[in-house]
Amino acid sequence: MPNTPNPETEPPATPLSTSRVANEVARLIRDGFARFHDTFRGITRKAVQRFTQRNWRGLHDDARQRMEVRDQVLAELLRDIREKLGERLQSRIIWFGVKSVYSGLIQNRDDWEIAETFYNSVTRRIFSTVGIDPEIEFVHTDYAMPPTPSRRSVYHSYRAATTQELVHRVLADHPELLLSPEALQQDAAVVAARVAEELQARGDDPAVCQAEFATAVFYRGEHAYLVGRVLRENRVIPLVLCLTNDDLGPHVEAVLLDENDVSLLLSFTRSYFQVELFAPYDMVQFIHSLIPRKRVAEIYISLGYNKHGKTELYRNALRHLASTDDLYQIAEGNQGMVMIVFTRPTYPVVFKVIRDRFDFPKEVTRQEVIDRYHLIFRHDRAGRLVDAQEYEYLVLQRARFTEPLLEQLAHHAAHTVVVKRDEVIFKHCYAERRVTPLNVYLQHADTQASRAAVIDYGRAIKDLALTNLFPGDLLPKNFGVTRNGRVVFYDYDEVCLLQECNFRKIPHSGHYEDELSGEPWFGVSPHDIFPEEFIHFLGLSPPLRQLFVDHHRDLLDADYWNGIKQQVVQGRLFHVPPYAESKRLRRPG
Repeated sequence: MPNTPNPETEPPATPLSTSRVANEVARLIRDGFARFHDTFRGITRKAVQRFTQRNWRGLHDDARQRMEVRDQVLAELLRDIREKLGERLQSRIIWFGVKSVYSGLIQNRDDWEIAETFYNSVTRRIFSTVGIDPEIEFVHTDYAMPPTPSRRSVYHSYRAATTQELVHRVLADHPELLLSPEALQQDAAVVAARVAEELQARGDDPAVCQAEFATAVFYRGEHAYLVGRVLRENRVIPLVLCLTNDDLGPHVEAVLLDENDVSLLLSFTRSYFQVELFAPYDMVQFIHSLIPRKRVAEIYISLGYNKHGKTELYRNALRHLASTDDLYQIAEGNQGMVMIVFTRPTYPVVFKVIRDRFDFPKEVTRQEVIDRYHLIFRHDRAGRLVDAQEYEYLVLQRARFTEPLLEQLAHHAAHTVVVKRDEVIFKHCYAERRVTPLNVYLQHADTQASRAAVIDYGRAIKDLALTNLFPGDLLPKNFGVTRNGRVVFYDYDEVCLLQECNFRKIPHSGHYEDELSGEPWFGVSPHDIFPEEFIHFLGLSPPLRQLFVDHHRDLLDADYWNGIKQQVVQGRLFHVPPYAESKRLRRPG
């Protein structure tokens, strides 16, 4: 009979030493990160097949699935770590060692910065950290530059005798896109003609015989993008080829040669790209050379690394705080009934905190507000919804707040905000790119800019409808204007799926008294919406109101909304291109 340990006579097992257990936990996290990033890239890798097969629903589902991978892997990893550490789970001595070992384990990876942020997600879940703890977190990266050279370049250089030949080579280098020989020839010619036309109009050399293009293809919606640049002396000219796959087969639909156009392509109002990257840092630097005014954080976010983008946002905010003395203050515009919104004048970000109570007529709950922000995070933003980054236990210096803002937070958000002697702790808040509220913009803009904004306001509502969203509250104060003059929506407490709405015409009444009544003379259900009433609540001046009606009369008709709703319910996916109609190529025939 085999010998078995006798608990009364055998000594208990010696616990692992601090250094040994730190080493093992560090390796658990390293392996967990590898699982996450391999799975993340595996889903991304499907994009080319989705594009060539025109499987837009599959591409849409992949984008949603990819957002869930991180939390799934973290849940499994945290169970393993808790089992490994037991009662020593929150031993700071052990975690000092874990961070040190982990830093060494990831230094040979091309995705080291993403690995650091993944580690922070682990520690924050274990410690529920209030503020930041540089001893156990990567508050600042251990490697400001890649610790080891990347094993492959993220871009390829092309040379040719003509622009047409160069474009042909770029397209031919991507046989996975399945462009036909005829499309290759035709697209190369059409693209070359457009490039020459635009560069010549700027007074620039129209010939492009040398360029650099990212080796990875960027996918989103119904489009694929080849992202390149032309180097001219001390200048960089973007050169982005936008491909679609329609009844003509895969082909180039548009060309972008302007920094603003490329910036809109990677906008904070767009859904994330699906692009397979092995060296994210290098790709971000490449893209940043095309759009130097866009913050690195926003580029990471647009590439699908929203958690690391949030880390970069925080680091950027710390650097900016150290270089200025301006204060957090209540943001301009009407004060919201659901959110307290504050900002700093010299920093282009607003913070949004949910109020403790909502005044009438708001009937939404706190959890419903949070759920709607989660809905927007996973939804196609169509270039019209501001991306919001969610923070928990964010700590800011009290001395950097104005007194009116502190009073607002203390009286109206006490369940979420703790105001201490030296610091202000936000248990939960959102950070968004700051835009000018549309109602404020219309007060100060000249006639031409105001007219353009009102027309785009209507287009924004239509674009949201095409993605199965109804804003709920259409007032201009809930929309904003970006630095590029684009109207976007940012107030999500009443947003809902279009398919949940019941769009109705106001019934005809046979009694004059009914028409004058302040109350409806007909039954109204909670989801009933009467589009013909919209125009009376927009608060536009008479000339701008008439302009809105002239361009968007269909928005005031229930039939318009029900037509889109019917197509959405039937499963149709609409895609709103991230560039103007004028950027589309003129194809022969």
